[in-house]
Amino acid sequence: MKSLIVNADDFGLHESVNRGIHKAHLQGIVTSTSLMAGGDAFEHAVSLKQSCPNLGVGIHLTLVGGRPVASASQISSLVDGQGFFCASYPVFLARYVRGLIRLAEVEQEFTSQIEKVKLAGLSPTHLDSHQHLHVVPGISDLVLRLARRYSIRAIRIPSEPFFFFGGIFPSIGRVVGRNGLSFLANIFRRRAATAGVLATDHFFGMLAGGQMDESMLLRIIEGLPEGVTEIMVHPGEKEESLAAQYSWGYHWADEMQALCSADVKQALQAQQIRLISFQEL
Repeated sequence: MKSLIVNADDFGLHESVNRGIHKAHLQGIVTSTSLMAGGDAFEHAVSLKQSCPNLGVGIHLTLVGGRPVASASQISSLVDGQGFFCASYPVFLARYVRGLIRLAEVEQEFTSQIEKVKLAGLSPTHLDSHQHLHVVPGISDLVLRLARRYSIRAIRIPSEPFFFFGGIFPSIGRVVGRNGLSFLANIFRRRAATAGVLATDHFFGMLAGGQMDESMLLRIIEGLPEGVTEIMVHPGEKEESLAAQYSWGYHWADEMQALCSADVKQALQAQQIRLISFQEL
């Protein structure tokens, strides 16, 4: 049997992202989303969730590119003088390997993010993270500990197949980065299984991050392996306003349209692929 979780990241980042995820769930194939507790549009995301009882909501644990939930005095190794996280994951990782990031403070911040989501009345279906930092050795252990502590039964394993390209021509750097992440994720998969935390069998969406158009979705669906697969997506509305604020080169509106495509829905039906969320693992 083939089952598919279509998870939209960055819920709570921006109202345009929230509306794109909301539409891609109600009119498309999105079954799950990951909520950023420290996002500027957190409350807006929580309000939209109320009209989507079947939308699974996990937590998009965040250590870069935003504001923390815990007070800056509690997590001084994670923030700058203005109280913001590192701007990007390479900056964070450089500090991490130099021993400048205190893991106790990472745990404090993640705990604060989980508590904020739960205080909003949501029961998290899974954990994942912005820029996939939850698979980094050391951080991965405390994330599994938090999953058990809060009875969060599932976690993302961002292990895209090493030789998957999906018809696109990414840069060498992006392929090397994807393969390095997949290597760490495969190690993490074994640790998660030992800890009794559930995960999907397969994952796609790394090379096409922010670029998941209809043709890519159809290629993935046509070659979907047996078992449970997660596809990571990033839908949104009003792409101009998002591009002005975030220099990621994402095509949010194109992804939203692809996720609502009649051809994509027909492809799922033709292969009898069951759409589920993490809570159904």
